[in-house]
Amino acid sequence: MLPEKMIKLGSQRSVIRELFEFGKKRAAQIGEENVFDFSIGNPSVPAPDCVNEEIIRLIRESDPVTLHGYTSAQGDAQVRETVAQSINRRHGVNFRADNLYMTVGAAAALSCALTGLTCPDDEFIVFAPYFPEYKVFIEAAGAKMVMIPADVEGFQIDFDALEAAITPHTKGVIVNSPNNPSGAVYSEETVIRLSEILRAKSQEYGEPIYLISDEPYREIVFSGVTVPYIPKYYDNTIVCYSWSKALSLPGERMGYVLVPDSVTDHETVYAAVAGAGRSLGYVNAPSLFQRVCAKCCDMTADISVYERNRDLLVKNLREYGYHVVEPGGTFYLFPRSLEPDAVAFSERAKKYNLLIVPGDGFGCPGHVRISFCVPTERVERALPYFKMLADEYK
Repeated sequence: MLPEKMIKLGSQRSVIRELFEFGKKRAAQIGEENVFDFSIGNPSVPAPDCVNEEIIRLIRESDPVTLHGYTSAQGDAQVRETVAQSINRRHGVNFRADNLYMTVGAAAALSCALTGLTCPDDEFIVFAPYFPEYKVFIEAAGAKMVMIPADVEGFQIDFDALEAAITPHTKGVIVNSPNNPSGAVYSEETVIRLSEILRAKSQEYGEPIYLISDEPYREIVFSGVTVPYIPKYYDNTIVCYSWSKALSLPGERMGYVLVPDSVTDHETVYAAVAGAGRSLGYVNAPSLFQRVCAKCCDMTADISVYERNRDLLVKNLREYGYHVVEPGGTFYLFPRSLEPDAVAFSERAKKYNLLIVPGDGFGCPGHVRISFCVPTERVERALPYFKMLADEYK
């Protein structure tokens, strides 16, 4: 006998992955140039030159046994120190190597943090729209996910709903700003109010409520938007980060968990995160790319392409009759579907070879996600088809 839950997870792709696979099959039938695949968040701009240059330098100049050998379980000490100093320079904080645990991307970072924190009957709160895998990670850790419905006018936080949802079972709250799928960035006022509520509730219940900040899109922001650095506002913040988006390295799976000294019993919390990494088999993130990311951690890929794509889509989709909240960051747009059933709307879009993801899986029915990390030429060629789709509803 095998666990049905694991069989189901392994047998059924996410809606995003199903669309992505459909797009590959469709491209083989009619040509890749005729499929407008906006399904998956796979960066379309190359990594900065520093990445390939550092890979070549390391291979040429390093002892191969050391380069490809094990690092410490939590990551190479010099790598962690370099990354900590980069964070300190950019955000005006004071972290050390021992605040960081290197991971196999943000997914492993979240899994380590959640598994390390969870005790029986614990709950974690998420805000819709949310990354669908949060539910998988939370439940795998043995906790329960509690969802706060979306504020569809601006995709900020409904604080009344949050206060009502917090109970003695609340172990933590997950935030994702800039947000996948809405592109919303939480303002400083939002972060301050969130911090006030969590401090008050932690005091009321006599236990810390952790704020897990999932930050793979931190550097991808537009038009001068600032992303508040949450550990500066709330002591019990744990940061989960990935270089997948900022450095265009999704397939290399490199990230970290940051446990600041300000976290209550931070040494114990760090040990729990490390213990979770051990129990999940995530010790020693890829050695070569630890060093590459440390060398290039102050850089980003060319995000101007994403901003250009965003501007094209927002302007034209609004003209066609779509309701669009302009994203402050990421490479996602999350417009309302033109009928209440977003799944049916996404199916109709396939008629025009437009592959867009229904918002139901993000906890936000009636919306669709458009992933615009694609060449600008593809966006331009897709626009007439978005118009034809909209015209069907007039």
